Amino acid sequence: MLRLKDKFKKEVIPEMMKKFGYKSVMAVPRIKKVVVNTGFGREAVAKTGDEQKKLQESAVDLLTLICGQRAVLTRAKKAISSFKLRKGMAVGAMVTLGGKRMYDFLERVINVVLPRSRDFRGIDLKSFDSKGNLTIAIKEHIAFPEVSNEKIRQIFGLEITVVTNANNKEEGIELLKFMGFPIKT
Repeated sequence: MLRLKDKFKKEVIPEMMKKFGYKSVMAVPRIKKVVVNTGFGREAVAKTGDEQKKLQESAVDLLTLICGQRAVLTRAKKAISSFKLRKGMAVGAMVTLGGKRMYDFLERVINVVLPRSRDFRGIDLKSFDSKGNLTIAIKEHIAFPEVSNEKIRQIFGLEITVVTNANNKEEGIELLKFMGFPIKT
């Protein structure tokens, strides 16, 4: 089985050039980066200061373990009193992946995580935006093999955004289809 980056170079580029008629290899769309994030704002609001710290640490450690790169806390941009949210309060964690880590992560998502997700029947075409970027949600982080079920106190949902430099939605869909993403047709 080819690694994802090798598959892109040897199979996907020729297929995309044939299908869309690109004159140069450099015109073929590529995956630029992958952004993985989780939100825990709803849980954090109801907890005391020490409990919030533990929740933040566990979310950052979890994302770091899953992605292989240190996660960063995301903070609220403004206060919303009805949600008991204050400006600057940590409400989530995120990781931006590129290069080798990005391809390794995507390989795990395609081959292990999506098939292990409950009720998964393929990626819907509505998950693509007009520029060909894909955003999928994974309801439970325990689908990742790195996470051991014994240490889990809370289940986090993850959002994975695959950013491409495709010109339109059709090119982005075809790129990810050729790369092996299970997309519904």
